[in-house]
Amino acid sequence: MSAARFDFLRYSAVWEDADILCDALAPAARGGRVLSIASSGDNALALLTCDPAEVITADLSAPQLASTEMRIVAWRHLDRAALLGFLGVTALPDRLAVYRGLRMELSPDARAYWDEEEDAVAGGIIHAGKFERYLRAFRRFVLPLVHSRQTIERLLAERSREERERFYAEEWDTARWRLVFRLFFSRAAMGRLGRDPQFFAHVEGAVGDRILARTRHALTTLPIHHNPYATYIMTGSYADGALPLYLRAESWQPIRDRLDRVRLLQVPVQDAPGAFDAYNLSDIFEYMAPALHEATYAALVEKARPGARLAYWNMLAPRSMPESLAPRVRQRRDIADPLFERDNAWFYSAFHVDEVAT
Repeated sequence: MSAARFDFLRYSAVWEDADILCDALAPAARGGRVLSIASSGDNALALLTCDPAEVITADLSAPQLASTEMRIVAWRHLDRAALLGFLGVTALPDRLAVYRGLRMELSPDARAYWDEEEDAVAGGIIHAGKFERYLRAFRRFVLPLVHSRQTIERLLAERSREERERFYAEEWDTARWRLVFRLFFSRAAMGRLGRDPQFFAHVEGAVGDRILARTRHALTTLPIHHNPYATYIMTGSYADGALPLYLRAESWQPIRDRLDRVRLLQVPVQDAPGAFDAYNLSDIFEYMAPALHEATYAALVEKARPGARLAYWNMLAPRSMPESLAPRVRQRRDIADPLFERDNAWFYSAFHVDEVAT
């Protein structure tokens, strides 16, 4: 199997819950150095609300770094309403005109990338990734085969947990829903259309069934009316009461005040220089064979200051602290498990918080 590609924008939004990430890392991140996977920049910026001294965002993908840089430049020069419009959260008649006013603030590499992606800019950059196009296909072509627009709107309405469970059982969880969900979110469909076949190299079992079970949890156990990830999937954007942490009104000024603390690096995460107090590692370990996972994890621990925390997700392949590092690192299930219970980005099977010995 060929290696995963990193030469295009795979994710134009981050599909990991920044609320639980920041709750997990805040005690270690405050005043410290944070190492974060860049992805599209959402959670790297959200971590600025923890008031770190520095956030190093590392990624192998130049387009993902360009997406992060575009957010930083837009944050620096636009007010919040204009920012939301430019990113694609709200309507804006001429995003290209805004981009032309911002482009010279970008680095040459990021500017060259976005100059070739005018259609993505015009449509709002939070919608431009391969994975977001995959979700758009689900919303436009698959979901209407199962439920009407009115039923979808009713799904997103505010309800008690008992009412959500009744609605799901009686109106949403049809045989057709289960069938098309399993097909569209199968290993083959997700690998070809949404993620990358290589990302499933270490995954065993039926992918669609596992994601379907987690989806039921999200649509019943968790309040859905303010879930930004469910709202985006079902409607095509976020809503006022359902925004990821980095886009909320209370986050805008702290992030803007701390933008100079972010540094972008196109390197493997373990090669980022210096020592760190907190790590946002996304779900990088599940794409690795066990030996590479152990070596990468050990390299990150070598850079960790005493008391540093590492936060990361598993989606389908189980990866956690290597046993060889047990004398140096403690798994904080007491922190991770309660946070995972309220994880609004429900696709993941586990959330981990590990702590380096002091």
